[in-house]
Amino acid sequence: MAKETTKKLSKRSLPNGVKISVKASFVKKGEELIVLDLRGISSFTDYFIITHGNSPRQNIALYESIEQELKKENIKPLSIEGKEHAEWILMDYGSFIVHVFSKRAREYYSLEKLWGDALKLSY
Repeated sequence: MAKETTKKLSKRSLPNGVKISVKASFVKKGEELIVLDLRGISSFTDYFIITHGNSPRQNIALYESIEQELKKENIKPLSIEGKEHAEWILMDYGSFIVHVFSKRAREYYSLEKLWGDALKLSY
């Protein structure tokens, strides 16, 4: 059943929290944003939102923008990690996880390749 759901993935069908995160990332010029649909291949979350900034300051701005916009909709994180160094900020919202990387960290960890079986929406 999960495979049938993922075949119909589109930008319009994304959950509200994912859509809000994507829009908030664009406001602060997040680069190479993608959404990975992990439904059916992950037991801990349904979606990854992955983007990167060009400096620690931009990464913090991306994180703050996403958090503020989700908070307006009463969507609060279960945990946030990595704000101190801003190389990889992980925002766990349960059904989706936002990853804000530096370009170097994104290339090193390569989540897109690690989760290569996931359907991918590129923006």
